[in-house]
Parts: sequence; C-alpha cells; structure tokens
Amino acid sequence: MLLDELRRLIAAHARPDLRTAIDGLVLSKVDSSPPEHSLTEPLLVVMAQGGKRLLLGEQVFEYRAGDVLIVTTTLPVSGHFLRATPTRPALGMGLALRPEAIAPLLLRLPPPERVLPMAMATGPAEPELLDAAVRLLRLLNRPSDIPVLAPLVEQEILWRLLTGPHAAVVRAIGQAGSGLTHVDRAIRWLHANYAEPMRVADLARLAGLSVSAFHRQFRAITAMSPLQFQKRIRLQEARSLLTSRAGDVAGVGHLVGYDSPSQFNREYRRLFGAPPGQDAERLRATAPSLP
Repeated sequence: MLLDELRRLIAAHARPDLRTAIDGLVLSKVDSSPPEHSLTEPLLVVMAQGGKRLLLGEQVFEYRAGDVLIVTTTLPVSGHFLRATPTRPALGMGLALRPEAIAPLLLRLPPPERVLPMAMATGPAEPELLDAAVRLLRLLNRPSDIPVLAPLVEQEILWRLLTGPHAAVVRAIGQAGSGLTHVDRAIRWLHANYAEPMRVADLARLAGLSVSAFHRQFRAITAMSPLQFQKRIRLQEARSLLTSRAGDVAGVGHLVGYDSPSQFNREYRRLFGAPPGQDAERLRATAPSLP
C-alpha cells in the first residue's frame, strides 16, 4: 500500500534538520504535540501518519494521514500535531512549490477560470500523487539516480497538482498577474520590513491594486487584514529573538517595531498565552540542547 511505503521511507530518512539529498524535499518525524507558531513558505505537504491542525487568521485547516496541505506564499500560522507520540510519531514529507517550476507547465493547460483561491488548502491525496511521492522518496535509497530522476518526478508531482482538485491554488503560484502574485508582493514587503511603519495605501500601490481591491484580495488570500498580518509576523519574530536574548524584553519589542512596551507585552501575551519574559524562559527550558 502506497501510504505504508511512504511511512517507512519517511521514518528511514527523516533527520532532525528535515533536509534530504533532494533539493526542495524535507521529511518530518515529530513525536510530541506542543503548540507552535511559524512562517510558512510555498509548500506541498503529504501527511503519512498522524495529523496536524493549523490556524491562519480565524481559519482552521486540519489534515491527517493520506491528506495534503498546499501553501502558496509566506504566512504566519500557528498549530500543533495531533496526538504525536514517541511510539507513533507524526510523519510527513514537504516539497517546495517553486514558481519557476510551475510556470512552464501552465502553458500545457487550458486557460483558468477567474477565481481568487485562499493561500492554503487541504484535502485527500489522489492515488497518482501518492504514487509519485513514493517514487521520489525511493530515490533517497539510490543517490546516484537523484540528479537525473528527481527533477522528472518533481515535475510529475506538480502536474498532478495542476490537474487535481487544488489546481486553482497551485496555478496561482506560477501565474504572473494572478491575484496571489499581486498580494504576494505586499506579503514579501511585510516579511522583509515587519518592523517598519505600514501604510495600506503604499502596500496597495506596491501590489498594483486600488486600496479597496487590495484589502479585499489580501483578506481573501490570507484570512487576515494587512495590520493583523504584520502584527503576527512581528510577534513571531519577537518570540524567536527572545529565546536568544534573555531578559531584554523591551529591546526585543523595539526591534520588531513596538514603541510601547506595554502594548508589546499585551499583544504578545494575547497571542502566546504568557508574558514575553515568562514565555521565553519556558522555551529555553524546553528547547533541546544544541551540540
């Protein structure tokens, strides 16, 4: 059975740093279920064992063994694995979704309907997609085959996505001029300049949209307003900084764009459930020791 083989291959080749010998392919083996906050990148995830629940704005996405998750842009998300244990860890594979690999395949497809898909989607993995995923992971057992065969299998996986139920979501990654392309310019600016003051009119101009159209498309894709999106990135970056800058809560708040320490403390606690200093101490205490 394809899913059984996928589990075995992931369990055999997963490493702590997630990386593999195939460019763009990561493998995950997780044996605990703590809540986590992270920034995504365009990615296909195939879940082989266990499951995960993600929160994007107010939208909840849940996927389990045999399901896929598709992410089309950089997004601040929170979530946790479902009942992952040392005896039954969560197992999944991730494959980077690169515009330069998707765009040439669009030329072989009929023109799309005009839709504005969300930046994340979940659903059952089709058998043809699972088969291609298994064949990609089999190459890890034959490293000399990887340079020749991995790009071909990756192309097949992308084709399965572009002709499957989530075609509109994946198509938007490689399609110049799509709604995602416009909004993605603003997302990338926010990611790179999260500590800077933000004017929605400037972001709309960067995206090439009117302010009203930008607001509508940004929320439709990310499930957040631009202000909520910037705040989430600021707080997640602050959390990352606090794990290495013990005791410098006010300094970290200022670094990520907060002029008011009280506002920083209030919004941090609202998102992470504890004040910055207390949360950072807990993170450092539970983080694994580095070699």
